[in-house]
Amino acid sequence: MERREMKKLLLRTAKIAVGSSAAIYTAELLHLEYAALAGSIALLTLVTTKWETLRLSFFRVITFLASAALAWLAFAHIRSEWVAYGVFIFVLVLVSELLGQKATISVNAVIGTHFLSTRDFSSAFLWNELLLVLIGISIAILLNLYHNNRSRKKEIISNMRITEQKLQMILKEMAFYLLNQESGRNVWEEISSLNEQLRRYIENAYEYQNNTFQSHPGYYIDYFEMRIKQCRVLYSLHDEMKKIRTMPGQAQIIARYILYLKDYVIEVNVPAPQLKRLHEIFKEMEKEPLPVTREEFEGRAMLYHILMDLEEFLVSKEHFVNDLEERQMARYWKQDHSRTM
Repeated sequence: MERREMKKLLLRTAKIAVGSSAAIYTAELLHLEYAALAGSIALLTLVTTKWETLRLSFFRVITFLASAALAWLAFAHIRSEWVAYGVFIFVLVLVSELLGQKATISVNAVIGTHFLSTRDFSSAFLWNELLLVLIGISIAILLNLYHNNRSRKKEIISNMRITEQKLQMILKEMAFYLLNQESGRNVWEEISSLNEQLRRYIENAYEYQNNTFQSHPGYYIDYFEMRIKQCRVLYSLHDEMKKIRTMPGQAQIIARYILYLKDYVIEVNVPAPQLKRLHEIFKEMEKEPLPVTREEFEGRAMLYHILMDLEEFLVSKEHFVNDLEERQMARYWKQDHSRTM
């Protein structure tokens, strides 16, 4: 396990241990019955992200009230304990699943056993059970407000730079291949490795998004998803190059273009100039004399496929930039209109 992952694991387990203990201690200070349940509620709520903690806490309160009503209907009117609890659990699980609140089932099932064992539906006992829920979720919310988001954001930005450097390196190797100057690196493995890294980077970006209240964390997810699309293009590009039996003379033009392009594989670049230059190469290729031999024809066709792959590589970035601009415009429009309403 990486050092960063171990640090994150230790922080999460420490928060769960402290939160669970604090919840039980608080419940005992208030002389509540079944104080240990507050610790379990804190534990089950803390294992989620910041946004999920808030959402789950809200539904824990709502479903508690519904479960208490269900317990009264089942336990106050059915004498047999096992039949009453079976009816209670059947309805509880069914309703929770239908509402998409599976995470609340375990806590409400335990609360149901409290009502079943005491058959006490007084306001005092109901308040006891509600306080256990409120203590557990309150401590979970307080502890989950702390996340080392500054460090996580710095790490995400570092991953963006690593991604760009690797893409530049892969493009450079492909250009050298077209120039018959291979360095001996396994480009296929480099692309596969980068693709796996990008999937981990996306997971980290999602985790950052779910643990921050900032307005733009989805940008990082979109960025890495765009780079994954470009990785898929590189798979195709590499495959097309390997199919060329005899390297046509026009390959040098494309190789020089790739060497030019690699320097613009950076976050802030808008690829319009690179697309324009690529389209100029398309026009220049159309003016070239027609191939004579079959090998020349196949080689020329492969070069066209390579150019189209390069176009798709750039279009992925263009769509990312356009989507970003549209979201910014929509946000500004919403802010302007909210001020005038």
